[in-house]
Amino acid sequence: MSNNFEEQQGLFRCENIKSGNTNSRFILIFMKYNTTFYHSPIGVLFLKANSYALLELQLCDEQKEATDTVSPILKETIRQLTEYFEGKRQTFELPLRPKGTAFQQKVWDALCKIPYGTTTSYAGLAGSIGLPKAYRAVGNANGKNPIAIIIPCHRVVASDGSLGGYAYGLTIKEALLRLER
Repeated sequence: MSNNFEEQQGLFRCENIKSGNTNSRFILIFMKYNTTFYHSPIGVLFLKANSYALLELQLCDEQKEATDTVSPILKETIRQLTEYFEGKRQTFELPLRPKGTAFQQKVWDALCKIPYGTTTSYAGLAGSIGLPKAYRAVGNANGKNPIAIIIPCHRVVASDGSLGGYAYGLTIKEALLRLER
C-alpha cells in the first residue's frame, strides 16, 4: 500500500473581541493548520490538523494543491491509519478536536466507545447517551462527524441490522465493517 501524502497550510481568523467599554476592539488571532491527503484503500482521505489536534478526516473526490511540510500530528495520523488499513490497529491514539455542538460532541464521544469489530444501532447509541428517543438526532449528529474512521461512525447500523446510511456511501461503510471483522 502506498503512503503518498501531500499538504497545504492555512489560517483561521477570529475577530471582534469586545473590550469593557463601548468601543469595539478588533483583535486578529491566527492559528496555523496543516492539511494533507492520504491515499487509502477506500479512496483519498483529506486530513486537517492544528498544532494540538486532528480537526478533520474526510473522504474526498479530488486533491487540491499541496505544499512540502507535514505536521507531527498528521504524520502520526497517517501512521495509525496505515496500521488500521493493514489490520494491525484497532484503536486510535490521537488528540482529536472535532468542531460541533455540545450534543454532537456527546454523540461523537459515544461513537469512540463502540469497540472495533462491533456495531450498534442508532437507537442503541441514543440510549448510551441517556436519550433513548433521540435516535433521529443521533443519526443526524453521526452523519456530521468531521473525523470519519477515527471517530467510528461507520459502526452504527439500523435497528433491523441493515447498514442504514453513511455519508460516503454504503459501499465504503461495508468495506470498513468488513475490514474490522
